[in-house]
Amino acid sequence: MPFFKSSIENIQAFKISPDDTNYFAILVDQHNSGCTTVAVVEIFTVGGRTPPNSHVAADELFYVLSGEGRAHCDGETTDLRKGDALLVRPGSEHVLENTGTSKLYTLTIMIPDEEFGALIRSGQPVTLDAEDIAVLCQ
Repeated sequence: MPFFKSSIENIQAFKISPDDTNYFAILVDQHNSGCTTVAVVEIFTVGGRTPPNSHVAADELFYVLSGEGRAHCDGETTDLRKGDALLVRPGSEHVLENTGTSKLYTLTIMIPDEEFGALIRSGQPVTLDAEDIAVLCQ
């Protein structure tokens, strides 16, 4: 098949660890489309943040769909808002955090996948709420 299509009705969401304050709605990954890229909508609860992390070979792009946040990367900090794009290069330790009063939503794409999709899927399933679905469908 020359393409893969995903719809809101079949999007699966997961938290990597039960105590995480961010979760992922998977758009495409190795499991559902066979591609070497992972694309998710990453959702941060109010005050939520990623744990510090880095990637060996992957570029990671965050595009802010809704909300406000801050990125910390190798000792540098930048604020993020709707319409901002942030590219984190391989090997750079980074943290993204929600600094707003509502959820922060980012389109997050990692190329290559580096098994990130499998890590997400190994976590706890999450049900998307009405706000999540509204942002994903805007």
